Amino acid sequence: MKASNVEMGSLIVRIGLGFIFFMHGLQKFQGGIDGTVGFFESLGIPGFMAYVVALVELLGGISMILGLGTRVLSIAFIIILIVATFTVSWGGGFSGNELHLALGIMAAHLLVAGSRMAALDSRFGSRKAA
Repeated sequence: MKASNVEMGSLIVRIGLGFIFFMHGLQKFQGGIDGTVGFFESLGIPGFMAYVVALVELLGGISMILGLGTRVLSIAFIIILIVATFTVSWGGGFSGNELHLALGIMAAHLLVAGSRMAALDSRFGSRKAA
């Protein structure tokens, strides 16, 4: 079966978004998560949320690339982006938020359209009971 341009586009968005979130999660752990914990606390966010966000970004990014739970992860990524926009970059005006907006639009696209091409979800979902 020949893939449509829309399916190919969704695959590109899924892999790109997954990679970006994976790298953000990895960065939070590479320098020691304590710095991220302190940063979260300085914003009034409980420190343990740094672990939650970093794990969602790291493991969610890998899962997104593989096409596992794309729609659910899109919701999680949108929530992270909304919180980041209002706690970290809101004061910077539009120029401080365009990356969050672009990533949010990518996540919203995947939430609505999904991404079945080369996705492990579609392999599991296509199995029929014997």
